[in-house]
Amino acid sequence: MSGPRTDEQGSIPADIVFLARHGVAPRLLRYAASWARHWRVPAADAVLALELISEDDLYRALASELDLPFMPDGLHAGAEAQFPEALRASTVPLAPNRHGLRYAIAPDGETIRLLFQHRYRLKAFDFALTTPRRLAALVEGRFQDDIAHEIAYGLAHRMPHFSYFSGLHQYQHIGLLVACGLLLTGFVFHPFRALEGMMLGAAFVFLAMEITRIACCLELPQWTARTPMPPSLTDAQLPVYSVIVPLYHETRIVPQLLHALLSLDYPPPKLDIIFVLEKDDACTRRAIEACDLPAHFRILVAPRGLPRTKPRALNMALAVARGSRVVVYDAEDIPDPRQLRLAAALFSAFPHVACLQARLVIDNERDGLLPSLFAAEYAALFDAVNPGLTATGMPMPLGGTSNHLRTAVLRRVGGWDAWNVTEDADLGIRLARLGWCVMDLPSATREEAPIGLRAWVRQRARWMKGWMQVCITHARHPRTAWRELRPAGFLIASTLIFGTVIGALAMPVFVPVSIWMLHEALGESQPWPRAIVLGFSCAVWVGGLLALLLPIVVGLWRQRRLRLLWVVPFLPLYLLLLSFAAWRGLAELVTEPHRWHKTGHGFSRRRTAPFTSG
Repeated sequence: MSGPRTDEQGSIPADIVFLARHGVAPRLLRYAASWARHWRVPAADAVLALELISEDDLYRALASELDLPFMPDGLHAGAEAQFPEALRASTVPLAPNRHGLRYAIAPDGETIRLLFQHRYRLKAFDFALTTPRRLAALVEGRFQDDIAHEIAYGLAHRMPHFSYFSGLHQYQHIGLLVACGLLLTGFVFHPFRALEGMMLGAAFVFLAMEITRIACCLELPQWTARTPMPPSLTDAQLPVYSVIVPLYHETRIVPQLLHALLSLDYPPPKLDIIFVLEKDDACTRRAIEACDLPAHFRILVAPRGLPRTKPRALNMALAVARGSRVVVYDAEDIPDPRQLRLAAALFSAFPHVACLQARLVIDNERDGLLPSLFAAEYAALFDAVNPGLTATGMPMPLGGTSNHLRTAVLRRVGGWDAWNVTEDADLGIRLARLGWCVMDLPSATREEAPIGLRAWVRQRARWMKGWMQVCITHARHPRTAWRELRPAGFLIASTLIFGTVIGALAMPVFVPVSIWMLHEALGESQPWPRAIVLGFSCAVWVGGLLALLLPIVVGLWRQRRLRLLWVVPFLPLYLLLLSFAAWRGLAELVTEPHRWHKTGHGFSRRRTAPFTSG
């Protein structure tokens, strides 16, 4: 990032010149002023971004310069304060206190300009200055119960049909009972016909999935010669970007995470990096605070409450995010340093796009067979299937991280569903239903795959449970979903979500039964019902092989990692593990639907160097 020319003799803006009387050298203030003009931000924001003075010292010096009190300790927010409006306005009414103060304000750079313009009339107001971090602590302490309720039940109350909170509707319960009853009756009275019917239904689901995957691979990615990338934005044109990172027991990976975030090529005063922690995770908080975070980093602590899920924490950050754009990263993520710049340019060029999904790339394949299989799977999904879906405008379940969104749109559609353990897939379908577009972002975010089998199974069981929750949520009113998604979108969404779940659950039955039926049919004429089933089974086997291998080959080729094709012989074992995880996810859906199985990070010691994707 090229910087501005520094004019040693240039003037210092009035809203920071006072800092020369508080220990900041005038040449440094001129340096900050030149960067402020380059970034097109208030000079005070540039001073903090360049770390010329600490946030606490700047606001204390500002209070002294304006002859205003700095908010003393021990004050509380007043009854008329509201969340999150108080934080967005940076002004909080105070409860009656012995200092006679009525308000606490934490002015941003633009407000500091206004304070200096009206400095001689400030005595008419009974307010104290404080820092943004102190103001946030004041508000969070006052609104623990309100915050806990909003981040858990906000979507469920405002858009109940889009939340899994109420679970299965009554008619869904009845439908499942009727279907199970008919299937059981069929197996009692006509077992072979029932088996043939079940096999035929499974074959249709498998074929739909296979056709979708193959078609996505045959579709050219959106970003080719026919659709060149839009021009980059200058530093002055870039919007404020909020980066949300939910954390829970991530002490092990804090140094790597901070290095990745500090490496982002984006103007610091236009970054709003938010760590969201849980109340009982003091260790991670101490590890982060020990690193002396810059001013554009802040820590939020989600209040105690249920459900203990990632989307609940994300809603906490969304309520107070400063940026007009927002992105979610996980603790182990290492995004391409220029990813935010690329996303900002795409958002600017395509105003109808609400979300950009970056490409997730597993980079610890050297840790063994399981991470290598995971890497091949992610290559197929994020570098072959997803680009094909977005190029044709089809609905797409989002990945769990590196989702870039317009903040206003995300708030309008209700944020994340705290009661769904795959909030990413749910949000992708909800955006499509509400008429918003999702686009592929040709930028890689490196991720760490689980190394151990137990961790992998727990993670996949949660994913499968969450996809079942997505099916339940968006199947409550199928005619409405059909109308909102339109026929093609409805069929694709059903194939991707419902088909994946049913396919994983049915695989242990479909594979051996189809092999047995094919073996029994050799050399014999078959009645037409069984012949149809056998024909579909053969088509599924042929199509399945192509649909399994083609996305992996295409994805790895686009990542320039064809060396990972050595995992192909182990794919049947991987699919068997996936089926086991699906059945475990189904059991958890019944017994503990909202339990979030945490995946540990930072265990790999063999993560590879950066590489390209796309």
